Amino acid sequence: MTAANTTPADATRFTIREVAARLDAGARAERCRDATFGRVFTEHMVTLRWDPDAAWHGGRVEPMAPLPLDPATVGLHYGQIVFEGLKAYRLDDGCVGVFRPDRYGERFRRSADRLMMPRLPVRDFLHAIEHLIRVDADWVPPDRDRSLYLRPLLLAADADLALRPARRYLFVLTAFVTEMFFGAKRAIDVWLSEDYVRSVPGGVGAAKYAGNYAAGYRAQAQAAEHGCDQVVWLDALERRWVEELGGMNLLFVEGEGTAARLVTPPLTGTILPGVTRESVLELAPRLGLTVAERPVSVDEWQDGCRSGRITEVFACGTAAQITSVGQVRGRDRTWQVGDGRPGPVATRLGALLADIHRGAEQAPGKWLHRIDDVRDRA
Repeated sequence: MTAANTTPADATRFTIREVAARLDAGARAERCRDATFGRVFTEHMVTLRWDPDAAWHGGRVEPMAPLPLDPATVGLHYGQIVFEGLKAYRLDDGCVGVFRPDRYGERFRRSADRLMMPRLPVRDFLHAIEHLIRVDADWVPPDRDRSLYLRPLLLAADADLALRPARRYLFVLTAFVTEMFFGAKRAIDVWLSEDYVRSVPGGVGAAKYAGNYAAGYRAQAQAAEHGCDQVVWLDALERRWVEELGGMNLLFVEGEGTAARLVTPPLTGTILPGVTRESVLELAPRLGLTVAERPVSVDEWQDGCRSGRITEVFACGTAAQITSVGQVRGRDRTWQVGDGRPGPVATRLGALLADIHRGAEQAPGKWLHRIDDVRDRA
């Protein structure tokens, strides 16, 4: 089926071409049996193109298929690629909600700007998401521990290897069904990276840039060799200050009960400004928690856990949601956080965030972007 979608006159238009034969419910269930992160993709994708003459144009919703790329494509050689990651959830009333897509769209624009790429208007970012969810609504899982992960990507598409920013770009949006990032709810073990760093002052640490992730593979492999789930990135200059984990931000809980407060490293340009981090900091007062953004050293982390001043540590991110840290390991030291299990603050925040994702709890502002006309396709 091919149709032109009705959009505002000043917005990018999308042509819709659906697959000739959709997978039935049984085939989808079989493919989703093992929904390991990044493997079970839906049946369609969205593409948009940009060039200096036409700006954003050629919007398409089409069957998921390989991309035809010239071997000289700039993004493949010079790494001019940024991406995003956000989630859609099946709401308790049967509709679909996308969590804070405007904030992810704004970060996508900032990442693009840092790499000297055109900034996709948030309006078009939202329209692309709405189109893909409407055509693949059957893939949004009803299970509470599953969601539809949306992956927007912007790629320099020139077939010209002059060492300069590209003049043509390709935007691609795909989606896949995913479950809990670390499997069953548990506290994870983390490894202090003292041999490698993720970012440096003045670099691209605050951008969701593809190279940041590939450059972290070696440190993540080192963490795995020491029996850890994630790497802890330290600052590049002193290797003293805690920054973030391999794919998520870190928060520390000081004290207990009504005296508890959250502490997290400040955004100094070397840390990715997580939307989940931002959301947790905004939700914390609802649970009676105060919030502080300040540097935290490795020594303070270790000493705080030993003295009992730091009672919990947890990571947060789009994929991992809220995940407690149980043990920290390094080259010459190891210590436990609390009793090594998920703590009460992380548990309460995680439950509150999950309820907001499903529409069971009222969110501040307009955090949940509802797509109402897919209710009957669940």
